[in-house]
Amino acid sequence: MTQTHSASALQPAKRRRWNATDLGLIAVFAALVAASALVAAIPVGGLGVPITLQTLAVMLTGLALGAGRAFAAVGLYTLLGLAGLPIFSGGRSGLGILAGPSAGYIIAFPLAAAAVGWLAAVVIRRTLKFRAVLLFVSAMATSIVLVHGLGIAGMMINAKLDFSKAFLADLPFYPGDIIKNVLAVTVAMALHKAFPDLLVRRVRQLPQKAAAPNAAMPEASAPESTTPEASAQQ
Repeated sequence: MTQTHSASALQPAKRRRWNATDLGLIAVFAALVAASALVAAIPVGGLGVPITLQTLAVMLTGLALGAGRAFAAVGLYTLLGLAGLPIFSGGRSGLGILAGPSAGYIIAFPLAAAAVGWLAAVVIRRTLKFRAVLLFVSAMATSIVLVHGLGIAGMMINAKLDFSKAFLADLPFYPGDIIKNVLAVTVAMALHKAFPDLLVRRVRQLPQKAAAPNAAMPEASAPESTTPEASAQQ
């Protein structure tokens, strides 16, 4: 029983409540995403959807903070941009961005951060080997399904493209996303190594209790035999 209790105490525990540190991390990573959008963007194709470092910052936020805090951080960035702060790529802002061809990507950012954060928490809790590979697979799957999927949907709706043309317009982003996801995983692994409690709170091992005296010396507590045969032998 004691061994089972000690082993379970070493398991990572889910974070149940945000504290001041969590709120600070949300603000810092929201600022990181905003700063990544201000780096010089590279327009791709005739639609002008740019290649930026935003997806790197979004994936890093999810890999580092987990689903809830990552969604809050990237969601805060998105809301501030839609509210009028010029923190989208190219210094754009406002609700009008939702009518442009890049609307799907912007909508996907908070969802992608939450999804890759949830996957990262599962990987960190349940695996020791091949963590970097599994985190990269998680980031790429999230990029393909959510970021590229909603990005294509946004171009189909706002730019009136059919699926094949929207897919071809989105295709040039894949090589950059592979590189950015590798970088995001590398930085996230370094963060988790330096701060093991960043994503999951680990329960410290409790000191084992000393064995009960009766359990340690069972023979001493046994009553001596008082049968006539035993007395005769003595």
